[in-house]
Amino acid sequence: MLRAMTWNIRTGGRDSGGADRRDLLVRLVADERPDVLALQELRDFDAGDVLADFAGRVGMRPHLARSCFGQPVAVLLRPPLRALAATRVRRPFHHAAQRVTVATTAGPLTVLSVHLDPYSGLRRRVEAGWAAAALRRAPGELGLLAGDLNTLDPLAGHTERIARLPAAYRRRHLRRDGRTAETRAVARLLDAGLVDLYAAANRPHDGTADAGLTAPTRHGGGAEFSGMRLDYLFGTAALAERVRDCQVLRGGDTEYASDHYPVVADLDLDPA
Repeated sequence: MLRAMTWNIRTGGRDSGGADRRDLLVRLVADERPDVLALQELRDFDAGDVLADFAGRVGMRPHLARSCFGQPVAVLLRPPLRALAATRVRRPFHHAAQRVTVATTAGPLTVLSVHLDPYSGLRRRVEAGWAAAALRRAPGELGLLAGDLNTLDPLAGHTERIARLPAAYRRRHLRRDGRTAETRAVARLLDAGLVDLYAAANRPHDGTADAGLTAPTRHGGGAEFSGMRLDYLFGTAALAERVRDCQVLRGGDTEYASDHYPVVADLDLDPA
């Protein structure tokens, strides 16, 4: 069984003029022991030995995609998982996208860590298309897209959630008419045949109103959020058949370590 996890750790785990949260991040990752870890907002992780130090503390091997405009992203692997290939997706993402293919007993699994544009719904839709294409070109039938998509899903109602946002942030989640929720990036992934693993693993709905919401946490900041689902794990149809559980991690260190909660999925796969 492989555990996959995605997490936006907020500005590399350090606040400007504030707390250093990296020990909390390390402790939580060490406790959860994901085999595949997709990280976003890795500010300064491309400088010096920052990434190597973090990866060593959690017992994983890192693969980083630097960013031209925003912050790096990465995919980390826990041995005995081994990378067959690793490369940055060479498209002008606002942040970045990193693609890593690993060997499993069911064939190659390609993992994409992505962080879509936080400001423009149209840009997010374009970036979602780039991400889906990068996964589609990967070898084999097993693919996982993991990350902070900065996008609401098209299957839920969002009117009250968006209305609670300050005006400056409200615009990020509305289309040009100023009324319609901006959900086209997630819709594009669904149209490409990818499966929302959280939604697939949690039907029928468990009755908890905020079951899938990922931002903000209780004490990690996030004034630009109003209780929103922005972080996702998407899989190809072949991978979705192997999902045994998918959940948002809350409580304990997750409430302080970032403004986003981690999302984890257990996959019926083994390293090759």
